[in-house]
Amino acid sequence: MKPGDRGAAVQRMQQRLSDLGYWLGTPDGDYGYNTTQAVMALQKTAGLGRDGIYGPATRAALDRGVRPTVVVSGNAVQIDIARQVLTIVENGAIVAIVNTSTGSGETYISGNGQPAVATTPRGTFSVILQIDGLDKGPLGDLWRPKYFRGGYAVHGSASVPAYPASHGCARVSNAVMDMIWARDLMPMGRTVVVF
Repeated sequence: MKPGDRGAAVQRMQQRLSDLGYWLGTPDGDYGYNTTQAVMALQKTAGLGRDGIYGPATRAALDRGVRPTVVVSGNAVQIDIARQVLTIVENGAIVAIVNTSTGSGETYISGNGQPAVATTPRGTFSVILQIDGLDKGPLGDLWRPKYFRGGYAVHGSASVPAYPASHGCARVSNAVMDMIWARDLMPMGRTVVVF
């Protein structure tokens, strides 16, 4: 199955993804953008090719119930840079697994006009600032960002590719960011572990 497909088989696949914690909204039988993002998150978690297409290897990973390893306890957001997957954990249990795109490793010109390398900082942080709306920054627009270290945030974006592409933030889809706000999954002070 692939983006654009519709029907009962798509809905069954969506329901299984959702049951495992891969966020795609409500299973509706329509293989749209949210489903593609969820399939990519599963593919990344399973170490597969990251094309968003539900082929035999992806189906096998779903059938096996592949999920990220929880590396935090309590309530936290974990960002796995190697796999490019963001996992939200509450009371030690996974509540949402989403596709993310972190620092590309490319050189760019920073907001102060100096060369910089697009890396996402590793370590344990916490949400220190949040903006409920569009935050227009010198490097681009951030939708409903949750900042966890200086100018680094988890934020919504119209572009969340299967590979690292940001200046250092953890991009998620705008729909995912709206869900995070609606369910209060990243309140002020929430731990963010980047590894």
